[in-house]
Amino acid sequence: MTSYSGSWVGPGPRGRSGTPAIASRTPHEWMVRRARCHGYAQNFTGRSQPSVPLWDMVSSRSVSGVFRRPRPIKPAPGQESVWDYPRPPRVEPRAERVVVRLGGQVIVDTTDAVRVLETSHPPVYYVPLDAFPEGVLIPVGGTTFCEFKGQASYFTIAAGGTVVERGGWTYPHPTRGFEALSTRVALYPENMEACTVDGEQVTFQEGGFYGGWITRQIVGPFKGGPGTAGW
Repeated sequence: MTSYSGSWVGPGPRGRSGTPAIASRTPHEWMVRRARCHGYAQNFTGRSQPSVPLWDMVSSRSVSGVFRRPRPIKPAPGQESVWDYPRPPRVEPRAERVVVRLGGQVIVDTTDAVRVLETSHPPVYYVPLDAFPEGVLIPVGGTTFCEFKGQASYFTIAAGGTVVERGGWTYPHPTRGFEALSTRVALYPENMEACTVDGEQVTFQEGGFYGGWITRQIVGPFKGGPGTAGW
């Protein structure tokens, strides 16, 4: 499959970044636009992912055609709601111990991670490039574009005889405000043997499109599952 790394090409008036103006977008065009920001990117870079029926893309719409915001879960003391996160996203440094295992080996053990926080999404953790043993990160071709963070590049992750194609991504030259990502890599937790934050096993974000890390500290509901594409 050919990777997707450019502006949307199609009829109609054009908006920012070469995309059609919002008023002219069909539901499918809107989802393609959101695909440009990392998450749906893997559908355009060759990763095998389950297809998403158009009905699931729009099933969160009301009869008026307006996407409905779900009712957030009220966070308990010490918890965070993803519906309190901002959009555009925010980068936040963390001192938690992040450990990732693959193929029976520890491939990351660091207290120098950052989180990217965006409305409706569990945090995505980015860990330093130099936290990985030599040979674990294998650069691969193909890029995608995020409307907030810029152009993403990809890595295949290999350890202990296990190979995860396009299992991680980075932003070598991120946009202003996301400079901390230039020397860091994010991983899809569902494709790792284990990901822990301060010893707690991470649950991955549903749907296979996004790379969010869910811990007991985070409450939703979360974007990613069927019927949530319009959130």
